[in-house]
Amino acid sequence: MAEAVLAVPGVTGLHGGLLGEVATYLPGRRVAGIALDDKAGEIHIVADLSHDLRSVAATVRNTAEQLAGRPFTVIVEDITTEPMLEPEEGDAS
Repeated sequence: MAEAVLAVPGVTGLHGGLLGEVATYLPGRRVAGIALDDKAGEIHIVADLSHDLRSVAATVRNTAEQLAGRPFTVIVEDITTEPMLEPEEGDAS
């Protein structure tokens, strides 16, 4: 599921919460940013501000619900922006 969520355009990462409390524990590893129980789930993402955040969250929710067969809440925990490129020396633009 983490791979599918990270493949959604506008998602730049999963976020484990302020103290790392949002996670799913699997044998031998921990998946930060995704919390599941028997009835529902939560996904905490970092999203790129150049995308429509509501659309990104809706796509993540739909993707997760199709994969897990249960309702999900998506929380945009943080946002990122594309770094502005500085002109090269001698560049007239």
